[in-house]
Amino acid sequence: DLCIINSVHGSNSRHGAALLELHTGSDTFIRPSMGSWINYGLGTENNNLPGFVTICPTFGHGGVNAWSNGFLPAKFQGTPIGTSSTPADKAKIPFIENKEVSRSDQRMELDLLKELNRDHLANRGVDDQLESRIASFELAFRLQRQAPDLQNISDESAATLEQYGLNEKETKNFGRQCLMARRFAEAGVRFIQVTHSYKWDQHGGLRNGHAKNAKEVDKPIAGLIQDLKQRGLLDDTLVLWGGEFGRTPVSQGNRDGRDHNPHANSMFMCGGGVKGGLRYGETDEHGYYAVRNKVHFHDLHATILHLMGMDHEKLTYKYAGRDFRLTDVYGTVVKDIFA
Repeated sequence: DLCIINSVHGSNSRHGAALLELHTGSDTFIRPSMGSWINYGLGTENNNLPGFVTICPTFGHGGVNAWSNGFLPAKFQGTPIGTSSTPADKAKIPFIENKEVSRSDQRMELDLLKELNRDHLANRGVDDQLESRIASFELAFRLQRQAPDLQNISDESAATLEQYGLNEKETKNFGRQCLMARRFAEAGVRFIQVTHSYKWDQHGGLRNGHAKNAKEVDKPIAGLIQDLKQRGLLDDTLVLWGGEFGRTPVSQGNRDGRDHNPHANSMFMCGGGVKGGLRYGETDEHGYYAVRNKVHFHDLHATILHLMGMDHEKLTYKYAGRDFRLTDVYGTVVKDIFA
C-alpha cells in the first residue's frame, strides 16, 4: 500500500527552520501551514468539529507555527489537542463539558454575546480576529455535542485496540494518537496531524534509539492504514509520514550517530490516490544527495494539494498587497506517483 519517496529534499539543516519549511513551505517567514491551506481550500465536512486538529504537538522547533493559520483567517488555524508532554490518553479537547449551566442557558448567553460582538463588528468594519472569535464561540458550543463521544474510545472493539497496539506498553501512546486520527477523519475533520515527539534526532546511540522509536510507531502506523482500508476510508484519505530532513550517511564523531541532512530524505504516502507498492526517486551511491526524480518540499505540497483536488497555483490568498500560496512561486506536481 505504500508509496515510498526516497528523494525528498529541503533547504535548511536546522530543526526549527526545516520543520517550518515542511509544514508551511518557508523556512524564513511565518506562513500558513499546509493544514490551514487545505482547510481554507476545502472547507469543513462537519460543522461541529474543527477542520484541522493536531494531536500531541510539540511547542519547540517552530512550535505553533507548524499548525498556524499565518495570515489566513484565524478560523483556519489548527486546534491543538494535548502537547508532546501529555500522554495521549489524557490529550483531550478541554472545556467542552459544562455541568454548571444548562445548554439552553448557554445558548441564551452566547446569543447575547454574539449580538454584542456583531454590533461591535458593524462599528469596526472588517475585523478578521473578531469574526473568527465569534465563529470560535459557536464552534465551541457545537463541540459539546460531538467531541465527548468522539474522544471516548470505549466503543472500539478489542480487535481494533490490539490492531493499534493500545494493549502494549511501547505502542499504546502513539497507537492512541493514530486511533484518534482515524476517528477524527471518519467524523469529517479535513486535516489531522499526529506527532511522535522529537525522538529521532540520534546524533549518538542511533542503533538503540531508532530501534526503540521504530517499535513505538510501526504497529500503530500499520494499524491505522489497515483500519482505514478495511473501513473504505483509505481511497479518499491521504496518509503522509515523514520528518523535516534525513541523516548523513557517515558517522558523526564515532558515537553511532548521524548528523542532519536536508539533501535527501525518505517519506511515504499511502491512500488518497497515490500508487501503492512504489519506490520513487533515488539518492547517489552514498545516500547523501537526492539525484533522480527529486521531490522538493514545494513539489510535495503541490502534489498533496493536487491529490486533494486543488491547483497549487490557483489556491491563493491576497495579503500585504499580493497573492500568496503554499508553494510560493515554486512546486511541480509529481504525477508519476498517482494510481
